Amino acid sequence: MTELVALISTGKGTWGQVGRLIKSEDWDKVFLITNEFGSETFNKDENMDFIIINSNESIELLIDKIRDALKDKIQGTEVALNLTSGTGKEHMAVLSALLKLGLGIRLVTYTVNGVKEI
Repeated sequence: MTELVALISTGKGTWGQVGRLIKSEDWDKVFLITNEFGSETFNKDENMDFIIINSNESIELLIDKIRDALKDKIQGTEVALNLTSGTGKEHMAVLSALLKLGLGIRLVTYTVNGVKEI
């Protein structure tokens, strides 16, 4: 399969959507970008890593933290990315960090028909 990068942050009902996305595929690894609350509340499986951020920090700092946390962990040259949850600032930080790592991105979401690339 591939590795999944997803945000677990704000947005009504978005955690459930991300949870279904995670369970619907046999991901090699799942990287969840979240805050302290998300890391303490979201049910973590064996193949998941939390990247804990504070969205009140500057976008430059968020980018650096996400990039540094992922740089030695991503095995492939492309990741599946889900941005259903979170804020625009968090989305920009994740996208920037992944692009700075030179990774290709496939946007994915969960639908009633399963995982869809969008």
